[in-house]
Amino acid sequence: MAAFVYLDHNATSPLRPAAFDAMVEALRTGGNPSAVHAAGRRARGLVEAARRQVAALVGALPAEIVFTSGGTEANNMALAGAGRRRLLVSAIEHESVLKAAPEGTVVAVDGDGVVDLAALERALAASDAPTLVSVMFANNETGVVQPMAEIVRLARAAGALVHCDAVQAAGKVAVDLHGIGIDYLSLAAHKLGGPTGVGALVVRAGAPFTASRLGGGQEAGRRAGTENLSGIVGFGAAAEAAGAGLEVTLREHLETALRGIAPAACIHGAGVRRLPNTTCVSMPGVTAQTQVMALDLAGIGVSAGSACSSGKVHRSAVLAAMGLDDATAGSAIRVSSGWNSQESDIDRLIAAWRDLYIRVGKSDMTEARAA
Repeated sequence: MAAFVYLDHNATSPLRPAAFDAMVEALRTGGNPSAVHAAGRRARGLVEAARRQVAALVGALPAEIVFTSGGTEANNMALAGAGRRRLLVSAIEHESVLKAAPEGTVVAVDGDGVVDLAALERALAASDAPTLVSVMFANNETGVVQPMAEIVRLARAAGALVHCDAVQAAGKVAVDLHGIGIDYLSLAAHKLGGPTGVGALVVRAGAPFTASRLGGGQEAGRRAGTENLSGIVGFGAAAEAAGAGLEVTLREHLETALRGIAPAACIHGAGVRRLPNTTCVSMPGVTAQTQVMALDLAGIGVSAGSACSSGKVHRSAVLAAMGLDDATAGSAIRVSSGWNSQESDIDRLIAAWRDLYIRVGKSDMTEARAA
């Protein structure tokens, strides 16, 4: 029986061997990083080494890294801790941003899923209130990369701070906190081959920040609670490994084949810069749910948009914000490769996608034309 082909790395990427080994060693070491005795000092040394590894991945200083339980907590901490009453968020943000900013002003995106810079500039000019702009570096569903340098420039001109959810981008494309000028950056280990349950908020030196999680003085007083030693160490090892393999892509091979099979297939965001591992494609006449189920039965794992919805398959708010009609949005799946993906995995997906399209999609389109 053929091995299962996993092409859902944007949901979670399998644990890298380097991260696994580092975590096992940390579990053997044990100790509380806040303790002053020898075991505590050893644990503290492991945490600080991981802090340096994560900082190096995103162009930050080690002291700017605040370890968290994941990307959702990091996003919530940034929006609450920046101290800005007025929030501007893009229409394609993750729910952990949108739900944390229910009264925020939503900035539209264009048909490719890129933030409308003119709309952002108008929104910034509409009020003198202290403002935080929150825009993700790259979208988790389409892979579309945002013009963060230009967004930061507009925000700075208006006296606003900038938060960037880089959960999907880090480890796939170059991210440079100081080079771009971002104030707050959210990360999650499991998106780049680290463990689940650990992430980071990067707080640029000098940026205002008030802790929302109170207790002990961990993480320099910015996030209370005993550090997740093994998780943090695994995060650091994964960050170091991911930084060595940026921009590796199998995407062009996949998309060329899909267009050849179904010329009417729509690859969303194809006209702009995207993550090299992500393809969001609509198969004409076949719902996303049917595709995901059929591919799963063929031994291939893909998804229908974000994986943060309790296993539900529903219409994508991201694709709706891009102006797609219900039929097109409802037939979109996401294919996301990762550190252990092979060209043979893509070939198996192409073959299964072709069989499904011939069996269901092409026949449905023929019947629709006949009707």
